[in-house]
Amino acid sequence: MKKITLAFCSVSFLLFACNSGSSTSETKTDSVTTTTEKTTTVTPTEEPTKTDTTSSTSASTAMPDSATMMKNWQAYMTPGDVHKMMASWNGTWNGEVVMWDPFKPAGSPADTSKATIVNKMAMGGRYQTATTTGNMMGMPFEGMSMLAYDNIKKTFISTWVDNMGTGIMKLEGPWDEATKSITFKGKCVNPGTGKEEDTWEKFTVVDDNTQMMEMYCKGPDGKDFKTMQIKFTRKK
Repeated sequence: MKKITLAFCSVSFLLFACNSGSSTSETKTDSVTTTTEKTTTVTPTEEPTKTDTTSSTSASTAMPDSATMMKNWQAYMTPGDVHKMMASWNGTWNGEVVMWDPFKPAGSPADTSKATIVNKMAMGGRYQTATTTGNMMGMPFEGMSMLAYDNIKKTFISTWVDNMGTGIMKLEGPWDEATKSITFKGKCVNPGTGKEEDTWEKFTVVDDNTQMMEMYCKGPDGKDFKTMQIKFTRKK
């Protein structure tokens, strides 16, 4: 049961596989910088002096004026250079999937499979949707994901669903320009125990047509164990 459970957890982490794609390093650098400049910080306005007992209310808790709120909202909803970078990931990608079982003896052969990922931008270039098809553990596999870049939080957010579960998984992580990667963190439901477990994955841009995802869950000893690796190659 534990082996099957971990395998299901691993399958769920095809999540970011559906967000495969790449852009040049220069484009990504401009993306983050430009988006940061476009986002307006909410600046509370100072309340008028009051003579009653409410005069001690902190000005920092006051709501911004309507013009500022509208400006902030406009900045939040407007796609920026980071979203253009996401759009460059559109298209069809081939995935080479390798999975390791921490409950097998060390040196045991890994399970391998192939997948096809199709990415498309949605809602005026604000989000990227993706579909994944393939085979997993001898069964047909399909999954769907949505990737967002939140202009306010300055972070990527990814959700995932597939035919080997009934829940929705959510991961978040910032872009690291130095390593050309995103480290996503979140939780994975363990069907065997019925509990959520901490998990994380690293998504790295290798070059314009190649990317790599490495996924980690907790092993039987409580330490991080690499359970999956997916190499993405852009289909030409």
